[in-house]
Amino acid sequence: MMRNVITFLLGITAACQPHADTFILPPADVDIVGRLETVTAGRDSTLLDIARQYDIGQNEILHANPGVDRWLPADNSAVVLPNRYILPGTKRTGLVINLPEMRLYYYPKPGADEPPLVITHPVSVGRMDWETPLGMTKIVNKKKDPDWRPPQSLKDEAIEAGDEPLPDIVKAGPDNPLGRYAIRLGIPGYLIHSTNKPYGVGMRVTHGCLRMYPEDIEKLFDEVSVGTQVQLINQPIKLGWLAGSLFLELHPPLEEDREQYKDYMQSVLNVISDFLADENNTGGVDSMDIGLSGSALRQAVEEQSGIPVLISR
Repeated sequence: MMRNVITFLLGITAACQPHADTFILPPADVDIVGRLETVTAGRDSTLLDIARQYDIGQNEILHANPGVDRWLPADNSAVVLPNRYILPGTKRTGLVINLPEMRLYYYPKPGADEPPLVITHPVSVGRMDWETPLGMTKIVNKKKDPDWRPPQSLKDEAIEAGDEPLPDIVKAGPDNPLGRYAIRLGIPGYLIHSTNKPYGVGMRVTHGCLRMYPEDIEKLFDEVSVGTQVQLINQPIKLGWLAGSLFLELHPPLEEDREQYKDYMQSVLNVISDFLADENNTGGVDSMDIGLSGSALRQAVEEQSGIPVLISR
């Protein structure tokens, strides 16, 4: 295992630049990619400006920096960039979108003599009354400069809210909520698309679709093909191995799941127990040899920062 870790880390150094959204895919017994960094907020920078610059969603950067003002960070204040991730606990293929994390992972098929990669970007997901569905689907269509035809449900919502009635069709252009790129999923009515409101990326603000920064989906649009598998998952609790050590990454559960996670510590302990009992999740380590740090666990549950935390002694 240690040889795999060393090879993987050397590969990152050689192939990935800081703040990259593309990483060499680690071997099966390693689950973590990326690294944490800290930048200094300038006088005219909001946290949302910094988030977009480093391909981070709005909620992600807020949870990683609870003591920094979103709109007026103190000049020269340190801002943590949470660009380190435990890969979701799913098969590493196609597109994987973890709704509580509000992040997309893409595992492209490597070409000849190319290392396998993982590409990750923040996304917006459906708000509580317009939930993004879970399950397995695939990409069925891609469209550049799409028109938007508001469904009747959105037209009714606009009227009930006293807003201006929505038209039957919004042509491609700067006022189109779909932006310049749309990727249609096999679930009828659901898209991965760009947006004309990029500062909402990384929040629960959509009517069920998945929004991306314009610059992110422009790249993804060319990389994915029709037929690519898409997994929509719900994993607020993620576990992973690195160099024989166990890490925990926590995100606030979706609002509709709060009752299920009311005792979040117990939920975490249950997931850890199931994870260590699964012979596919050994990370090359005997689970009987793993000792957990109670203080690290308590801090991780209290903060739910979205940053991988070392929890094994």
